[in-house]
Amino acid sequence: MPTFIRLADGALSLAEDPFTGVGDDQTVPPGDVIISLARFQAEGEGLLSEGRAVGVRLESHEDVETLAYDLPRLSVVALVFPKFGDGRAYSYARLLRERLGFKGQVRAVGDVLREQAGFMVRCGFDAFEPADGSTVDDWRSAAERFRHVYQRGSDARAVAFVERGA
Repeated sequence: MPTFIRLADGALSLAEDPFTGVGDDQTVPPGDVIISLARFQAEGEGLLSEGRAVGVRLESHEDVETLAYDLPRLSVVALVFPKFGDGRAYSYARLLRERLGFKGQVRAVGDVLREQAGFMVRCGFDAFEPADGSTVDDWRSAAERFRHVYQRGSDARAVAFVERGA
């Protein structure tokens, strides 16, 4: 079974992935699946009615607010990083967590590198499929690299000026 890095209760760990990623040209297998936005719009209602856990893979050019109505029924939103320099998925993660109130898993997929770990956690990601072959220990080290933060984030860490005032 494939694995991914998961953030749960403030700790990163390796987890078995119960979801199968399904391309638009593939037959949907039994079990929990992650499908494209286009496929979800066409077949999502049927898959959800079967009692499956369903996730949607959202490309960087697709609008995250398209999912607003369906978010309570989704288990995963997998945000695609087409290349490491494309930061739209960071904004989408913040929108999912803060504006749309999504409580499910926000997964980083695509060109995901460990140097991004700390920033991804701050934006609301809680699952990662690294493209650089890095381990959980590598991710843990990268996510905890900076003790102080200077902006509020989805992770609710205290910002530096609040820590100084305490």
